[in-house]
Amino acid sequence: MTTEVRASHILVATEEEANNLRNEIINGKSFADVAAEYSNCPSGANGGDLGYFGRGMMVKPFEDAAFELEVGELSQPVQTQFGWHLIEVTDKK
Repeated sequence: MTTEVRASHILVATEEEANNLRNEIINGKSFADVAAEYSNCPSGANGGDLGYFGRGMMVKPFEDAAFELEVGELSQPVQTQFGWHLIEVTDKK
């Protein structure tokens, strides 16, 4: 059973912006580069990397999406009280 995931994310203000950035990543732009350029979260400076986290450490919609993704998979836009996130899981343990 997965107890922790390592994920990166991009935080933006609107679903439209999240969808546009998701398309850029799908079309070959690096997730880390997009995070560094567009993310409203300080983690953007590190390519969006949030490190490892377990259940109960992130807001529920974000956590649920992160734990459902496979390693290397890019989420659909996920809304939380902070805005819209794109999530990429980079490892599970």
